[in-house]
Amino acid sequence: MDITKIYGTKVFSDAVMSQKLPKDVYESLKLTQKMGTELDSSIAGTVANAMRDWAVENGATHYMHWFQPIRSITAGKRESFIAPGNNNGNVILEFSANDLIQSEPDASSFPSGGLRSTFEARGYTSWDPTSPVFVRDHTLYIPSAFCSYTGLSLDAKTPQLRSMAALNKQAIRLLRAMGNTTSRRVASYCGNEQEYFLVNRELYEQRLDLKLCGQTLFGAKPPKDQELEEHYCGRIRIRIGEFMHELDRRLWELGIPAKTEHNENAPAQHELASVFDIANVDCDRNLMIMENIRVVAKEKGLACLLHEKPFRGVNGSGKHHNYSIVTDDGINLLSPGKNPEQNIQFQLMLCAFIQGIDKHADLLRLTTATPNNDHRLGGYEAPPAIISIFLGDYLTTLLYQTAHGDNVIGRGDRSYMRIGAPTLPDVLKDDSDRNRTSPFAFTGNKFEFRMPGSSQAPAFANTVINTLLAEAFEEFAGRLEQVPAGQRQEEMIAIVRDTLEQHGRILFNGNNYTKEWAEEAARRGLYNAPTALDAASAYLNEASIQLFESQKVFSRIECESRYEIMVEDIEKVIGAEANTMLEMARRQILPAVIRYTGEAAASYENLTRVNLFNDDLGAEIRTLSEDISKITHAIAALQKAADAVAELDSHTARARAMVDQVRPCMEALRAVCDHAETMVDSAYWPMPTYTDLLHRV
Repeated sequence: MDITKIYGTKVFSDAVMSQKLPKDVYESLKLTQKMGTELDSSIAGTVANAMRDWAVENGATHYMHWFQPIRSITAGKRESFIAPGNNNGNVILEFSANDLIQSEPDASSFPSGGLRSTFEARGYTSWDPTSPVFVRDHTLYIPSAFCSYTGLSLDAKTPQLRSMAALNKQAIRLLRAMGNTTSRRVASYCGNEQEYFLVNRELYEQRLDLKLCGQTLFGAKPPKDQELEEHYCGRIRIRIGEFMHELDRRLWELGIPAKTEHNENAPAQHELASVFDIANVDCDRNLMIMENIRVVAKEKGLACLLHEKPFRGVNGSGKHHNYSIVTDDGINLLSPGKNPEQNIQFQLMLCAFIQGIDKHADLLRLTTATPNNDHRLGGYEAPPAIISIFLGDYLTTLLYQTAHGDNVIGRGDRSYMRIGAPTLPDVLKDDSDRNRTSPFAFTGNKFEFRMPGSSQAPAFANTVINTLLAEAFEEFAGRLEQVPAGQRQEEMIAIVRDTLEQHGRILFNGNNYTKEWAEEAARRGLYNAPTALDAASAYLNEASIQLFESQKVFSRIECESRYEIMVEDIEKVIGAEANTMLEMARRQILPAVIRYTGEAAASYENLTRVNLFNDDLGAEIRTLSEDISKITHAIAALQKAADAVAELDSHTARARAMVDQVRPCMEALRAVCDHAETMVDSAYWPMPTYTDLLHRV
């Protein structure tokens, strides 16, 4: 496979556009893509014709506005290019400017949270010209936004694009106040790391919980999982290597720069990361990565699990959102440079993160709040739900010394390190080590947000970070604009000082897993929402609504609607899990335990008839009998709790009952079933075990 020949062949790329479009049309579209300017609608017809011809050349028969509804990951409605031709029964291929710019999917079946009445079905998709179109499955995919008949956002892309506009506006204003007169646009750039599990599809099909819920609702700890830590970055199995090879090929054809792939810490767990790009493009690419992983896995006889915690007791899967800010002339505003102690612009960027995240920690937590991620956060390399920032000792000290009048200090420990063997080259040592337990960590020239879950669309996390930074940039710019140019250096130092005094509590460079940190975070008053439902109220906080409205990212009604959708989602996800547990316990696990216990009891009785008494066997049978009783009672308790939820009169009340009453009953049922699994003959157990799933790929 020659990467250079296949890369981007399925993308209406810059190279294709320069060939297919007239020069003036090409330059107009490139200006929109590079600078975020308004699209010149007069060029849409020419662009549409070129797209159609190119797509047909690449095997496309249909086109589709591809969008991101609030609850699900992606959606779209395929339309063929054909249109009636003449009376001879021929057809022609049509794809007009209007077909490219907008479409009208039925919005009635997508969650709206009250943004529209039930009888109001009309919704619109609008082409995002800054994200490349591509051909997949004989279809021209057109990345699009999705809104209601009244123009309110029904998707994840629209607020992301709004937030990028807000970030650009306030960042340029701040740069001008600091003396930068050349940069014309500032955009967030990101790179999303995608973790996932691959299991044998035949075994997957035998697990109702995996098929319906994406996770194992039952499963005893296997004799061996990740204790030896030999899986991480270890030898990739032949079958997995073939899967990765095919996945790379398809992603590269789509112009997705899949770069890094390796085994993750847990058995059967893997990771894929792509190269940084402008945020809305990279977030679109991540969604396509998720889709392709699932499809290629199925073709290879595997099943991809994107759930945040498919297996209890081993690593969960995250989607680390690496974030930076870059100008149109190539300046990474989070690059410390050779002398960060003298780089006050860089220090102000850090202060914007410190202020924004401390003021709106609830919103940052909200971006990671799902019932699935509740199972992951807080252990096995996933950060806890407590929001904090890691800068490392060097940068933390640098900021405090700047704030207190000593802004020229010695360089940090950025020396070359000798490993010891004379044949090995020196290693350039960074200023600080990485903190794998921190939810939001600075990692050299970017921040790594480690809390998002593997199944989540990354656009919302990016939206919130953009928005809280826009607010901080606006405040900093306002302060600088109020003082004469000759006094702005002193004002920048004052901003650093004020930020640390008011928001320095958010900084923590230690171990986020310890009990002592949880106690210290509580003393500092840091935000901590243990569950997704606890975090959901951030949508309704006046500070959140004021932030979003001031930066024109969400309106009040859009915030309120997303709260309604979120709590309904929590209710339904946990409800589906509870119903699946009841189905499996009643129809699979309980009958298996009863059957095995009965046969064991019969064998024991036969032994006693010939005076071959075995007290240990008798004790095991009594334990199994107790498990049968406990399973029966646990099933009844879970059913009662689930039935009680249905009597409540609001999504919020039902979601709260699911978290507080149903989940504990689910835990109790799982505990006794998992215990029974350790005692029942494997030939009787009705589903593949953890050993089967994790070690039979």
